[in-house]
Amino acid sequence: MPAIQYQNEAAKSRKTGVLLANLGTPDHYSYWPMRRYLNEFLSDKRVIDYPWWRWQPILQLMVLTKRPFTSGAAYKSIWNHDLGESPLMTITKAQTAALEGMLQERFGDRVMVDFCMRYGNPSTSSKVREMVQAGCSRILFFPLYPQYAGATTATANDAFFRALETEKHQPAVRTVPPYYNHPAYMEALAASVREAYAKMSDKPDILVVSYHGMPERYREEGDPYFSQCIATTRLLQAELGLNDDEITSTFQSQFGPEEWLRPYTVDEVARLARNGKKKIAVVAPAFSADCIETLEEINEEIQDSFIKAGGEQFTYIPCLNDRPDHIGALATVIEENLCNWLEQR
Repeated sequence: MPAIQYQNEAAKSRKTGVLLANLGTPDHYSYWPMRRYLNEFLSDKRVIDYPWWRWQPILQLMVLTKRPFTSGAAYKSIWNHDLGESPLMTITKAQTAALEGMLQERFGDRVMVDFCMRYGNPSTSSKVREMVQAGCSRILFFPLYPQYAGATTATANDAFFRALETEKHQPAVRTVPPYYNHPAYMEALAASVREAYAKMSDKPDILVVSYHGMPERYREEGDPYFSQCIATTRLLQAELGLNDDEITSTFQSQFGPEEWLRPYTVDEVARLARNGKKKIAVVAPAFSADCIETLEEINEEIQDSFIKAGGEQFTYIPCLNDRPDHIGALATVIEENLCNWLEQR
């Protein structure tokens, strides 16, 4: 067999893994599962970068004494009781199955698709091990965050590279960069807004584009998250043909005493209501799947703030989840990053 033909045949026989990654979810909303999950999450130096000696006593003696109860109640209100899991888990499973079907249709059984969570289960290390044992000599790692942030994309990548440290025979690896301005992603996002608007009897006065927040200090230290969020909003505005007074960017989920990115969504929706914007819609492009921050925080806390300030019509536009156009966009991003690793059959 000629050398080139042999190399081509060998390349086709190697399996390539595509490992999706999302933030994570507790195994249950009761106290101890919530405490384990929150402890892992809030002990991450990418999330809270205070010195260990300063932060851990506060976390262990104060935060983790009370917060598992309040967070557990919030999770219980949105829990998928039929399947015994959080909505984020349910949606991520559906996304993975849809992507697996789409990619295997194009590339056959040479591609393996699975998912992991940065915090909680299934862990990144367990899924890397499964892929290696299944014969994946290459792994494309895909954090499902359109906009890059140290506390999301970077910490997911950290966990992935730590998992590789334990492998005797490491696979070749690639990580997917942020896709906040990818045309296919923007098309799917704009389509979700158009479809929501088409179902309303009255068009909203303004579209509130709410992103997860982070400390302002992180931005000052070089994290590009804020600028990528603003870029996503501007691209969405152009796709939808909205004027400047018909769309705005805000940030939610503040935690701790520091100044976070502004304006805060919970305060801004109240200000909009007081200033005559009685009908608003909220979309959350930083989340690839609906989760506690969207289903509970936006649909309850933020909506309550708007209504109490005199607002009349509040519409939450769901995340892209497993919409076919979203799955198609993710598949396009994956294929672009696989490059010469796979050829269509």
